[in-house]
Amino acid sequence: MAHKKSLEALDRSMQDLRNNKNRFGGAMILLAGDFRQILPIVPRSTPADELNACLKSSILWKYIKTLKLSINMRVELQEDQSGEVFSKQLVDIGNGIIAVDTSSGYITFPTNFCNFCESKTEIMEMVFPNIAQNYVNHIWLIDRVILAAKNVDVNEINFHIQEKLAGELKNYKSVDSITNEDEVVNYPTEFLNSLELPGLPPHNLQLKTGSTTMSKHEDTIEEALDLTDVHFLD
Repeated sequence: MAHKKSLEALDRSMQDLRNNKNRFGGAMILLAGDFRQILPIVPRSTPADELNACLKSSILWKYIKTLKLSINMRVELQEDQSGEVFSKQLVDIGNGIIAVDTSSGYITFPTNFCNFCESKTEIMEMVFPNIAQNYVNHIWLIDRVILAAKNVDVNEINFHIQEKLAGELKNYKSVDSITNEDEVVNYPTEFLNSLELPGLPPHNLQLKTGSTTMSKHEDTIEEALDLTDVHFLD
């Protein structure tokens, strides 16, 4: 998902650090990903801007050797037949094998591919049924997640699910300040508080006892059982 300019900057930096004018200073760089799923995100851009930011549009792409994985190891090791069917259906959609309706431009999902929900409330009830009682079951929690394309939807879903938990809602606010006093007028505290940076908690983090939080450092789900002991290190 990295912007192509990031990799190009790394290329120049490696050449300088290793005093070697070969690509990446002569070091081998391993990249992993699927362009069908992880195009770079360019805020307030057009699809053309995102494609232009992709690694395939970089001058470095011609130096990259592509290797393709052909075996789904998760399916292979777990012998999960339903997972194998779903995996094939997903690849068919990505490869454009599924027929496209010429009038609407949409595809029809394969049979039993997924369940459709009419609203956010319905999907919350489907994924987290009876959350007020089940949230204490850690095994139950780690098997469930709702993915959303936009942060505004994530915040709304988190708010409504947390509302169903018993207990008092506590607020944890960040302390924002400018290190350069000459820039205080240009960057007032109110402006800093309004920023929502990727990978960082919001300015006003609201939690209840029992709320689940995602650790950005280790990608594990931790339970905030005692909110007085919750710390966020950036």
